[in-house]
Amino acid sequence: MDVLVVGGGPAGMALAGACARLGLDTGLLDPHPERAWTATYGMWSRELPADLPGSTVAATAAGRVIALTEHHLGWDYAVLDVPAFRAHLAGQLTGVHLHAGRAVGSPERGVVALADGSQLRASVVVDAGGRARPLAPATPSRTPAEQTAYGVIVDRDAASPLIADGEALFMDWRADHGETGWPTFLYVIPLGGDEVLLEETSLARRPGLPLSTLRRRLHARLARHGIEVPKDTRSEKVSFPVDQPRHHGAGTLGFGAAAPLIHPATGYSVASSLRLAPQVAGALAAHLPRDPDAALSAARDTVWPLAAQVIHRFRRIGLEALLRMPPDDVPGFFEQFFTLPDRHRWTYLTARDDVRGTAAAMNSLFRASGGRLRRHLVTSAVLPRVRSNDAP
Repeated sequence: MDVLVVGGGPAGMALAGACARLGLDTGLLDPHPERAWTATYGMWSRELPADLPGSTVAATAAGRVIALTEHHLGWDYAVLDVPAFRAHLAGQLTGVHLHAGRAVGSPERGVVALADGSQLRASVVVDAGGRARPLAPATPSRTPAEQTAYGVIVDRDAASPLIADGEALFMDWRADHGETGWPTFLYVIPLGGDEVLLEETSLARRPGLPLSTLRRRLHARLARHGIEVPKDTRSEKVSFPVDQPRHHGAGTLGFGAAAPLIHPATGYSVASSLRLAPQVAGALAAHLPRDPDAALSAARDTVWPLAAQVIHRFRRIGLEALLRMPPDDVPGFFEQFFTLPDRHRWTYLTARDDVRGTAAAMNSLFRASGGRLRRHLVTSAVLPRVRSNDAP
């Protein structure tokens, strides 16, 4: 086998399909290759891949934000029809060998050990196992910074006090839940048809804010807006780290959220994974089967060119600044961010390899900020990471 992709989520499926289309002998390993996806996936409409069928988009909506005041972003947000999206990626797996099993490690280069004691071999092994990262080396125990969220799905009429038709509320930082303490925001997006997701979100915290707290705040916030949540409504629970170290598994390539491609300021990674999948497949195909070492090196350089490494470091500084910020200052920080020119906001939220543009965006934010925020940004670049937001 030329390539074995571990993990059958969006990133793993996209990469496995791209490799197979280039003629590589490709395998895809997942504990449940046929299991339906339950997460909600979205991205800015301008990020949608050109080859993604329109049928995979459940809804598009104009994005807006409420920090201290309201801001219209000028960009549309696209929410994917998850079953159609999965079916599209699965349909591109022609020729890919599907393996049902759970990876537990890589004892040597090109080998994946499974929980049942068996092994699979390939010239290049890819860890696309999401937050689990089954092929990543063990790291010293530490408390991760996590994004957590709790949401409910209601009909469009019930959500009308918060969004109108054709709108998405990307962030609402008003404390309508009536609580002090760690700041959370409301995220409201149409899911297509007559459904709307209302989600109370903690952008990042170390450790993650408990889902019970988010559930309580969401119901209090919705009650304040006159929205009654039916007892039998569907819910969504979200919890994932936003500060995992880069994947350094010996002889393996980290891809997708396992890389990690997660943007620390948004939690998004699907758009980056879809965009990079054909590029990584091309890098592998240029060297396989004759030179697996060169193939792995080229693929790593595609996922993590120097510019992307620099920007990843910039974004981690921004994450630590947020974690150090007094809770009452957070809405003001986002007020400042969303008043930046469109090009700066777009670059910071989406670009992976535009160092000059990202530096210009951060510099613009710094110049427009007051002394207190400036101190947060500067000190977060030089101080050790915040060990815990639970510390007194």
